[in-house]
Amino acid sequence: MNVLVIGKGGREHALVWKLRQSPRAGRVFCAPGNAGTAREGATAVPINYTETDRLGRFCQKEAIGLVVIGPEDPLAAGLADYLRGKGVKVFGPSKDAARIESSKVFAKELMRHADVPTAEFRVFDHPEPARTYIQTRDYPVVVKADGLAAGKGVIVCKDTQEALRAVERIMVRDEFGQRAGRRVVVEKKLEGEELSVLALVSGRTILPLPPCQDHKAALDGDQGPNTGGMGAYCPAPLGTLDLMASLEATVFVPTVHAMKRGRFPFQGLLYAGIMMTNQGPRVLEFNARFGDPETQPLLMRLKTDLLEILEAVADERLEEFENRIEWDPRPAVSVVLCSGGYPAKFDIGKSITGIDEADRLPDVKVFHAGTKLDEKGRLVSDGGRVLAVTALGDTLAAAKARAYQGVKLINFPGMHFRTDIADKALKKPTPVRVESPPVLPARFRRPGSAGGTPQA
Repeated sequence: MNVLVIGKGGREHALVWKLRQSPRAGRVFCAPGNAGTAREGATAVPINYTETDRLGRFCQKEAIGLVVIGPEDPLAAGLADYLRGKGVKVFGPSKDAARIESSKVFAKELMRHADVPTAEFRVFDHPEPARTYIQTRDYPVVVKADGLAAGKGVIVCKDTQEALRAVERIMVRDEFGQRAGRRVVVEKKLEGEELSVLALVSGRTILPLPPCQDHKAALDGDQGPNTGGMGAYCPAPLGTLDLMASLEATVFVPTVHAMKRGRFPFQGLLYAGIMMTNQGPRVLEFNARFGDPETQPLLMRLKTDLLEILEAVADERLEEFENRIEWDPRPAVSVVLCSGGYPAKFDIGKSITGIDEADRLPDVKVFHAGTKLDEKGRLVSDGGRVLAVTALGDTLAAAKARAYQGVKLINFPGMHFRTDIADKALKKPTPVRVESPPVLPARFRRPGSAGGTPQA
């Protein structure tokens, strides 16, 4: 089967790397791909996701058996709908279903309708009433641009003045784009530890994956501005069996069911960002695709054929994989290396060295995100997040040490990274691994099943 992966980041490199390992994989293409996907033997396709006609013709010409859409922008633009309309098999939700990520307003209103636990919020389409509301709150708030903003449209505010500046940035200055800032969500700031919970969804089946923890803030200790993600590890000890069962019952099942009732059923990867508060878990946001950088440690641990799994999702026969997905018992840690200045203004075209040396370390894989080959054939930076050094270890501490061992071998001018990825879990006295989906209450199981694949 020939496969086309859409995207050019670290997530797409990880997807290409794992798909290439399938004995059923024929030629693997990546549109547009990066220097890392090319190293895996994937053929670069210089077609933008907005060029739908060209992509459709390419799929027909190359007999593409499955298209895997990585980033959020093509999903929000309706690429999955267009390709399915041309008879192409696609992993990824429809444009209507992808609104759960592309519109913060839509997601929050869906959660309210489905009774999914989330923070108290209000929606505004003009800056003045938003300012008035913020000034009447006696607690810190978070201001979110409604539309997609490359992971940077969420501003966590310490005080009223910072929240007022956030409204100015989003709605008046259009820092995240005119469309993204037409509306904002102002919600109560939640305190606690974050957890990333990803689940494959297809038809009536929800199949949870091992929990991860992302690190959004740019600097150690969760300081600095939000980014697209500075590192992740899997599995996260915070995701105990009881917690995972609770999240499936209170978050995933009602959300997927509400989307089905609304006639925009979800098919693909549904990602819930969870905040563990003193009052219990609360949903911060949903994503409609694999997370980046969560995908890198997740796929480092996956032992089952990824192509078989994604095809089963596209064919709505995901139930065949209940209790069949196998994971490496060892944890994985991924550290993102960024361009100087990221997530603000940064330079590209910086020469990168040391990747081959890092890749030769045992159980280490360097995934490329913002990289390309320049006119002289040299590997250079081509984005804010440049690389993700990912490693397995017998313990979480060993995986972290091995990942940072790889980091030390790599260099490019201005390179910066967090030094505390996975430290939250390492400080916990009794880590708990979650290797497989938990058993759910009987009302969420498929008839005749004792396993942990819930039915929406």
